[in-house]
Amino acid sequence: METPVPGAPRHRIALCVEYDGSAFSGWQSQLNPRLATVQESLEQALSRIAAQPVKVSCAGRTDAGVHGSGQIVHFETDSVRPLKAWVAGTNSMLPQSISVHWAKTVPDDFHARFSALSRRYRYCIYNAKVRPALLASYVTVHHQPLDAAAMHSAGQLLLGEHDFTSYRGTACQSNTAMRNVMTLSVTRQGPYVVIDIEANAFLLHMVRNITGVLMLIGEGRKPPLWAAELLKIRDRTQAAVTAPPQGLCLYQVRYPERFGLPGAPGYFLPVFSD
Repeated sequence: METPVPGAPRHRIALCVEYDGSAFSGWQSQLNPRLATVQESLEQALSRIAAQPVKVSCAGRTDAGVHGSGQIVHFETDSVRPLKAWVAGTNSMLPQSISVHWAKTVPDDFHARFSALSRRYRYCIYNAKVRPALLASYVTVHHQPLDAAAMHSAGQLLLGEHDFTSYRGTACQSNTAMRNVMTLSVTRQGPYVVIDIEANAFLLHMVRNITGVLMLIGEGRKPPLWAAELLKIRDRTQAAVTAPPQGLCLYQVRYPERFGLPGAPGYFLPVFSD
C-alpha cells in the first residue's frame, strides 16, 4: 500500500455498509461499550487500509441489536486507493457481520447525515404461535394475532409533519420532536408483518415506539385513532412500550441525485427485497 504523503490533498469517500447488529453495542463508538460497536469496527478496518486514522460520519445511528442494510457513511483521507480497495480491502479486515457494498468519491459538500433527504426503516414481526429458529436475530416474535390492515390504517394518521414527542425515547437529545413521515405501510406476507417507514429523520427509538403502538392496535386493544391521539397529547408515558430491536433494519437512505450514489443492496430478509 502507498504511504500517505504529508500535505497531500484530502478527498471524501462515501460507503454503503451492511451489518448484523446482534453482536454490537449499536452503531456509535462509546467510551466503555459492553460489546464492540459497528462504527469502531469499521473505522479500525478503514484505518488499516488507509494506513492512517480514519473517522466516519453516518446517515443514522442505530441502537444495539438493530441492523443496517443501507447505512451510508463518509470519511476523508489523503491516502490514494482505488475504490475497489476501500471495498474488498476493508471487507477483508471486517468481521463477517459487517460488509461494505460500494465506495464512491463524493464532493466536499456531501455529508452522510446532513445531505440525506430521508431515511427508510423496516421492522419485521414474525406473527405466529411458534417462534422461528433461523430468523431469531432478525425478527420480533409476536404470538397474538395482528390485524395488519388496522395497523396500516393507523399508520396513515402519522403521515406528514408532526410533533412526535409521544414517540421519542426519553433519552433523546434532539432539539425538536418535529419530524416529517413521508410513507408508512404495514403489510402481511404469511406469518410476517412488515412495517416500512420513511421520514426526513427519526428521533431516538421513534420507529420502535411507533411499532409498539401499532402492535397494540393490531391486537385490537386500541383503535387506529389512538395513534393520532398520542400525537396530540405529546406524552411518551401514555404510549406503548418500545418494541424490541431485533426486527429493525435501516434499509435505505435517499440523497439528491446530483451525488450519483448507487442504491442499497436490499433488505436482509430476501422475501422482502425490492
